[in-house]
Amino acid sequence: MDIVFIRQLQLEAVIGIHDWERERPQPLLLDLDLATDVGRAAASERIQDALDYHAVSQRLTEYVADSEFQLLETLAEHCARMLMREFRVSWLRLTLHKPQAVDNASSVGVIIERGSRNQ
Repeated sequence: MDIVFIRQLQLEAVIGIHDWERERPQPLLLDLDLATDVGRAAASERIQDALDYHAVSQRLTEYVADSEFQLLETLAEHCARMLMREFRVSWLRLTLHKPQAVDNASSVGVIIERGSRNQ
């Protein structure tokens, strides 16, 4: 299994349970590991044969901006489902950071893994 990764993707979303959190989008950061096989793309040098991290980043940015979930857990789960369905990945690890959630912490968040590494 090979992995395509994205680190510290800057996103914005209306997210949170408090009224003040629902007033405007907040910054989020996303780290992502996606299972793939890079062999075909390496042999062909064609983006069509690769897991296109630019396309993944764009799709996540749009998806998160359009969301209005209350919990990070819900947003992470929905992002994972969308990625697995639309980009046909068998396994992913998604870390979602909410940097402004707790005053005396640089970030809080959730890490989820979905799918199987052995496919």
